[in-house]
Amino acid sequence: VQLQASGGGLVQAGGSLRLSCVASGRTFSSYAMGWFRQALGKEREFVGAISWMSGTTDYADSVKGRFTISRDAAKNTVYLQMNSLKPEDTAVYYCAARPGRLRVGNYEYTYWGQGTQVTVSS
Repeated sequence: VQLQASGGGLVQAGGSLRLSCVASGRTFSSYAMGWFRQALGKEREFVGAISWMSGTTDYADSVKGRFTISRDAAKNTVYLQMNSLKPEDTAVYYCAARPGRLRVGNYEYTYWGQGTQVTVSS
C-alpha cells in the first residue's frame, strides 16, 4: 500500500489550499482515510477523516467549518480542502489509511504517506 500526499505550500492567512492523497496497492472501499498534521515541536494531531465507502466524515474542532475532506473513487484519491487558513494551521500534513471505520487516533491508522508542508503566513 502506498499513499502519496501532495499540494502543500506557502499561503497567506485567509487563503486556501487543497491537499491530495493518492492511494494505491489495494482496494480501499472498506477503508477509512485520515488526515493528520504535526507542527514543529508538537505531537501529531487528527485533522479529519472520511469513510471511503459511505463518505461519512469527521473533523477536529479546530478545523470544522474551514476544512472539507472528499474522495474520488475513480482516481483513488482523497482531498483535504483547506479554507480560511490561519498561521496555527502551519504543519506537515499526512494522509493515512486504516481498514474499517474512521477513527481519530493516529495510532489506529496502519498506512501512512509522506508528509506535505503547509505554511500559513500572517
